[in-house]
Amino acid sequence: MAEKTKMNIFTKAIVSNSDMMKNYKGCREKAESFGKIFILKNNQPDAVLFSITEYERLSSLIEYMESLEDQDIEKVIESLPKEGIRREYSFDHLKKDLN
Repeated sequence: MAEKTKMNIFTKAIVSNSDMMKNYKGCREKAESFGKIFILKNNQPDAVLFSITEYERLSSLIEYMESLEDQDIEKVIESLPKEGIRREYSFDHLKKDLN
C-alpha cells in the first residue's frame, strides 16, 4: 500500500475543476492572492495553479538546488523543519471537510 501524501493546503485556496472552468479569472485572482490554488476534480487533487510571483520564486529555488552537490542538498533537507507552521491534512481529510 502506497504511503499517503500530506500537503499544507489552505482550504480557502481549494477550487473545484468546474469552478476553474467557469470562473478562470476569479481563480487566477485567488491564486495571486494565495500564491497558488489547488484544483480538485471529482474530489481528488488534479492540478495546482501558481501565481507568476510564486512560480518565479519556486523556479529560483529549484535552479539553486540543482546547482548544489548531493551532500549539500542533504544538508539543506536535514535543516528543514520536521513539522511546518501549518497543520498537515491528508487529501482524505480535505475531501471529508469539503462534503
